[in-house]
Amino acid sequence: MGFVIGGIGAVLVIGLALLGYIKRKNFFKEIDRLENWKVEISDRPVHDELAKVKQLNMTGQTEQLFEQWRTQWDEIVTVKLPEIDVMLFEAEEAIDKLHFKKAMNIQAEIAAILEENEMVIKKILAELHDLVGSEQKNREETESLKGLYRESKKALLAHRHTFGHTVDAFEQQLDEMIKTFQLFEEKTENGDYLEAREIVLTIKDRMQTISEKMQAIPKLLIDCESGLPMQINELKDGYREMVEQGYQLGHLEFEEEVNRLEQQITSFLAQLGQTEVKAVEEGIEAVKDRIDQFYELLEKEVLAKHYIQKHKDEIKDALAEIAEHCRLLNDETDYVRQIYQLAEAEIETQRKSEKQIVQLLTRYDTLEKKIDEQGYAQTQLSAELTEIKEMIDEIVKEQESYQESLQTLRKDELAARDKVKELKKKMGETIRMVSKSKIPGLPKEYEYLLDDAEESIDTLMDKLAEKPLDMNAVQHFLEGAEHAVETLDHNTNEMIENVRLAEKVIQYGNRYKSKYPSVAEGLYEAEIAFREFDYKTALEQAATTIEKVEPGALKKIEEMMTEKIL
Repeated sequence: MGFVIGGIGAVLVIGLALLGYIKRKNFFKEIDRLENWKVEISDRPVHDELAKVKQLNMTGQTEQLFEQWRTQWDEIVTVKLPEIDVMLFEAEEAIDKLHFKKAMNIQAEIAAILEENEMVIKKILAELHDLVGSEQKNREETESLKGLYRESKKALLAHRHTFGHTVDAFEQQLDEMIKTFQLFEEKTENGDYLEAREIVLTIKDRMQTISEKMQAIPKLLIDCESGLPMQINELKDGYREMVEQGYQLGHLEFEEEVNRLEQQITSFLAQLGQTEVKAVEEGIEAVKDRIDQFYELLEKEVLAKHYIQKHKDEIKDALAEIAEHCRLLNDETDYVRQIYQLAEAEIETQRKSEKQIVQLLTRYDTLEKKIDEQGYAQTQLSAELTEIKEMIDEIVKEQESYQESLQTLRKDELAARDKVKELKKKMGETIRMVSKSKIPGLPKEYEYLLDDAEESIDTLMDKLAEKPLDMNAVQHFLEGAEHAVETLDHNTNEMIENVRLAEKVIQYGNRYKSKYPSVAEGLYEAEIAFREFDYKTALEQAATTIEKVEPGALKKIEEMMTEKIL
């Protein structure tokens, strides 16, 4: 027993020792990582990059930034990193003594200090690169911008006439650029390279704007000084010519609008004098659009006049035609009303069309006078003429529909009379079929159906004999008669079939009467129903009785009957 306990204790000791070894190894591994990180920071080329700054003008902003970066770097190298060395040593001691929690806290603090130094160094290097890069970019871009300035100045002198009264504004803007270039030089000499960079960007933006304006303004001047005035003069000539031809164009307010456009063009020239290009470009497009709109309005007047000349007579003839057609429809209506009853809604539609035609005739006469007077805009007259034509077309459709409804009455009457003949014929065939079948007697229900069918046909014939005919009532009673005859026909076929099948089933079942008293009793009840002309009940009673002793007998009997028929 003692040996066992001793063995377990030994295993625990070994396990704890192994665990301690692994943890120490992991902690020392983290120490190595932090040490390497510290070395990497100390090897950063901050000193070499600072040396590049010394090649610049060490004055003003450059000198201030240099001193700031050098102080930050010196603090890292002489203070921060040595402190980390001490902390690394303390961490190693803690690990050796197995004070793992203390070692972990020291390592975390070291990592935070290194991360902070890392951020400071990255910021220093980024600002260094910006400063040194700004000096180089400034030098390169300034030369390019000076070249663009010289080209702009040369273009202004060589093509002075194309810039008109805008020359002074451009010269003033270019002269201001000289001052900006001088300011850039001053900032550079004072070592304010970052401020100089901002000035370069300003020069770049202004020179690009000047260059774009110098490219756009010659064309805009042409538009304002000759292009647009020429278009307006041509529009005036077209307007004047149309007025001389008798066109009434007062509704266009042409002169007021043209004056407004000419004032806008004058304001565009003033804006170009201040080199306000974008606003002028937008304004010129708006003026061109308005000129195009006026041409469209004048063209509409011409087209409207052509439309009036082409269609006024044919519309007048169409009016006379529908008026005559309306008179004929009224005569036809009076004649039809002697034969048929007409729905009040249909008659009211015709009355409405008649009133509309009278109104249109008056309206056209007034319009015709306006056309002859030549005191109205052609588009106004054309619109009214078009509206009259549309109303005529609508009345024509209504007249055609009304006339078709009158003609349909006669067709419906003839169809109803033909249908009466068919129903009578079908009734005769049904009665003959019942007679030939030699049925013992007719059930009461069937007699009711027969009477109903005959009465329906008689009522329909009475409706057809009325004067004037009410075709709506005729259609109603026609549907009732058709239904009654169809019902009678269906029940006739069913009754004859039930008689034949009931007789056969009873005859077939007689073979079982002596053997099965229940069969004898059931067939007796079936025979009673048969003699009372209740053939359906007789069939059901007989079939039910036989099926009890011979399942499938009814189907067998039906098949035998079918074979005999075939």
